Amino acid sequence: MVNRATMGVTRFIAILILGIVTLWDGSASGGGKVVATVLTSDLPRYKEAHHAFVRALSARGNELEIITQTPNPDPISWANTLRKFNAVRPDVIVTFGAPATLAAVQETDNIPIVFADVYGPVETGLTRSMTRTGNNLCGASSKVPVATLVRSMMEIRPVKTFGILYNNREAGAIVQLKELKRLAAQHGFQVAEANVPSAAGLDAALNHLVARSDCLFVTESSVVGRQIDRVMRRAREARLPVISTVPDASEKGALLSLEASPAEQGQLAAEFVVKVLGGKKPGEMPIASPHRVELVVNLNAAKLLGLQVPFRTLSVATKVLR
Repeated sequence: MVNRATMGVTRFIAILILGIVTLWDGSASGGGKVVATVLTSDLPRYKEAHHAFVRALSARGNELEIITQTPNPDPISWANTLRKFNAVRPDVIVTFGAPATLAAVQETDNIPIVFADVYGPVETGLTRSMTRTGNNLCGASSKVPVATLVRSMMEIRPVKTFGILYNNREAGAIVQLKELKRLAAQHGFQVAEANVPSAAGLDAALNHLVARSDCLFVTESSVVGRQIDRVMRRAREARLPVISTVPDASEKGALLSLEASPAEQGQLAAEFVVKVLGGKKPGEMPIASPHRVELVVNLNAAKLLGLQVPFRTLSVATKVLR
């Protein structure tokens, strides 16, 4: 049997290997506990959520060690990261995004999981209910109504075929693909698909969609997200509008974006961590839905495309880029 002192040394060595991202001292409410976080690909949306998460915990005066890993967007990298965390045995694992969360559920045992920025916890198979997960995880959904995004695009210009960029290894992106297909069946437009499992395949995927589409839909795929500047450049060349659920997509050149706030996702994750460390069972808490959702209209993109944005669309937008 390994005694507590030996376990403490083992954990300390594992933490040194992984790297302590941040450490602060405050009240003893955290009890010197360890929180392990996973940020897929170090994407800006996850970095923003993580920074908000750390700030929210720090403001509460908890004494915590936070260790962070940023694996590549592939199943092997996600699994390897979680196996490293198994060696550390943190008090809580925090995951940003559906792929990392699904990997945590599969790879970890008896370690509470708090997730953030998961698009559709029910649809991705993490839980059967938004009211309680019934198992060892809890967290915040980032699901926004794709129907609102599509309807807003149709108000600006009718679309016959939406071309969608996604990654079939990322659950949230697949959920968005399915949602777009359901809307297509209801409203009579077509969907052209392009699976992008790696950055190397992006140019071929864009060429495929440009030839078949009159609007591009960029899903939350981390592979595509890391290459969003390339997507926007190719769309401008083809004079195609871009819509997306990716935070700051409109800032990058998309005509429309419908965004859940990454900062809010991080703050919600911090609230769940505090509750879990305080003794609450993760599976008994309801999943949090996003409250801060923005419909962003980029009038500069509209001008470049020769499009007029109707007053109705502008009136419901929460942010207009001029």
